[in-house]
Amino acid sequence: MAGGMSGQAAIHGRSLGEAPDADMIEAICRATIARLPAQFAQHLGDIVFAVEDYADEETLAALGLEHPLDLSGLYHGRPLGEKSSMDSGAMPDRIVLYRRAILEEWIETGVRLDDLVAHVTIHEIGHHFGLSDDDMHALEDAAEDSAT
Repeated sequence: MAGGMSGQAAIHGRSLGEAPDADMIEAICRATIARLPAQFAQHLGDIVFAVEDYADEETLAALGLEHPLDLSGLYHGRPLGEKSSMDSGAMPDRIVLYRRAILEEWIETGVRLDDLVAHVTIHEIGHHFGLSDDDMHALEDAAEDSAT
């Protein structure tokens, strides 16, 4: 990072240097996954995680969104409870984090970047499990508790 700030300092504070890149966002995402309770983590091995700058026009249109900064993450796939043995040959499930939307929210809210990326990651993982918003918050709390 520019200005002599370490990557960790740039995550927790504001830096006048370069914005966190896709590799940093992915590292935070993977660290979040590593903190998940085992009963969740064991079902994530086949999911492809990716970081892209923005959602494409087709994705935005399918979701009824007009601006790419309105989408910070997306789960592509069928929730575990809806899968069957007849799904062979299907594309692997994917979770995509959209870096520019995350960074915009980080700047606007002042929430720590690692907390924000963890929130988006867990929310999208929750869709994989078919969880309600309340269940996603409980999962996020469990991951946060294991980090301390």
